[in-house]
Amino acid sequence: MDRLLTNIAKHISLTEEETVLFTSLVTSKNLAKKTLLLAAGQDCRYLSYVDSGAVRSYFVDKDGKESTIMFAIADWWITDMYCYLNKKPAMMHIETIEQSTVFQISRDNFDHLLETVPKFERFFRILMQNAYTREQLRVMENLSLTAEERYHSFLIKYPQIVKQVTQKQIASYLGITPEFLSTLRKVKG
Repeated sequence: MDRLLTNIAKHISLTEEETVLFTSLVTSKNLAKKTLLLAAGQDCRYLSYVDSGAVRSYFVDKDGKESTIMFAIADWWITDMYCYLNKKPAMMHIETIEQSTVFQISRDNFDHLLETVPKFERFFRILMQNAYTREQLRVMENLSLTAEERYHSFLIKYPQIVKQVTQKQIASYLGITPEFLSTLRKVKG
């Protein structure tokens, strides 16, 4: 819980009473590798904070091809945000990549938190802005960079993630085949 409270303290200051309320609204889960936090089609009821381990969200197309949407490692937040906020069935899966501990807040508790402690509106606005910016830059990279340049950019931006995920998952995130990624890695030497 300390890491989570430190994450929040980066953007807002909480009183002891606000901290007690917040911690009462989140639940903790210790999860084995390859545990589904969310499956496409399920009600997306939780926003998750990764305290330890790593998770990924991914979409499966009609042909069964997986496309990784994002990774989340320790000190990152993850959910199917559109579906969480709009009370829609999930469009993606969220699965642990390794043994992980997550803290989750349900939609109802999230709404209660925002109503009771308005400064959390600021905290989550900042998270959303950062996520939107990151995704916008990713789209721009996908449109303007070669696969090799995207891979190099990924290695620079996310060195910790590279240590925790498979090459197949990285390829899925970059929108290339694992075989092509293997060729890129051999060329990079």
